[in-house]
Amino acid sequence: MALRSPQIHVLAITTVAGNVDVHQACRNALYTAELCDSNVPVFAGAERPLKRPHLDASWFHGRDGLGDHGYPPPGRAPESKNACDAIIETIESHPGLEMVTLGPLTNVALAIQKNPGIAAKVSRCVVMGGAPCCEGNVTPAAEYNIWVDPEAARAVFRSKLNIEMIGWHVSRGESVLTDDEIAAIEALGTAKAKFAIESNTTAREAYRTQTGEIGLSLADPTAMAVALDRSIGLSWSRHRVAIETGSRLTRGMTVVDRLNVHHDENNAHVWREAAGEHEGADVLWTLDSRRFKAMLKAALL
Repeated sequence: MALRSPQIHVLAITTVAGNVDVHQACRNALYTAELCDSNVPVFAGAERPLKRPHLDASWFHGRDGLGDHGYPPPGRAPESKNACDAIIETIESHPGLEMVTLGPLTNVALAIQKNPGIAAKVSRCVVMGGAPCCEGNVTPAAEYNIWVDPEAARAVFRSKLNIEMIGWHVSRGESVLTDDEIAAIEALGTAKAKFAIESNTTAREAYRTQTGEIGLSLADPTAMAVALDRSIGLSWSRHRVAIETGSRLTRGMTVVDRLNVHHDENNAHVWREAAGEHEGADVLWTLDSRRFKAMLKAALL
C-alpha cells in the first residue's frame, strides 16, 4: 500500500525473523517490491529475537510466509548493510520520518540500543502489534509480533518513540474481507490483486480455524492504512502500555492501563523518572473499515 501511494516515498524496508526466517522475509519483500515496480532498498535484519529462539508462524502463513504458492525468486538481492545500521542512517539523514513496523520489533530495539538519540527524530512509529483488549492470536493473552520478541517490544515501548499501537483486534470484525469483497478484488484482474489474495490463502483458512470467522483478516494492511491516513482510526486513547516478559502464561501481553489504575495524570506521556523509561502509546480501538477496504482496493489496481 505504501509503495503504491503517490503521496509516500518509502526510503527503506528492513526484514526480521518473524512469520518466516529473515532470509525468506527478504525474498518476500523483494518480490513484493518488484511486483509494485519499486527499487526500494531492502536490508536484512535480526535472525532471532533478542533473548529467545525464533518461533515462526508457518502454521498460519505457510512455510514461505506467502501461502506456499512457489513464487519465483526476486531479480535482486538485499543490500549488504545490516538493518540496524540502515535504520540508524535512514533516520539520521531524514529526521522527522515516519516508521511503520509490521513484524517483531527486534531491529528497532537493536537500533535504539546502538543509538538512543534516533527515537526522538522519528515523528511517528506505527506499530502493528499487541492485543490491548487481551484476546491474543498466539496465546490467549498475546499477539504474535509482540509475543515472539517481548524484550524487544518492551525496549521499543520504553523508548522516546512516538508510538501508535495498532493491535490485532483492529483487523477483525468489520475489517475482515468478506467472500464477496475478496471476489471483487480478484475481479480487478491485476497481478497485485491476484497476489494479495492468493498469498493469503493459508492465512485465510488458519483465521477461520482459529476464530470460526469466515473471510480474510489483514492485520498488516490495517496498520499501514492508519500510517497512510491516521484519520481512518475512529477512536484512540493514550495509555501506559507495559510488555510482559517474565511470565510463561502472559508472555508478550500488552498491558494497557485503560482505567488509569496507576494514577498517572491523564495516563499520558508517562515517565519513570528514575530510569528514564517512557511507556506511553496512542492505542487505536476502532477503525473505519469501509475506508480501509477502499484504500486497499485502490492500491491493488
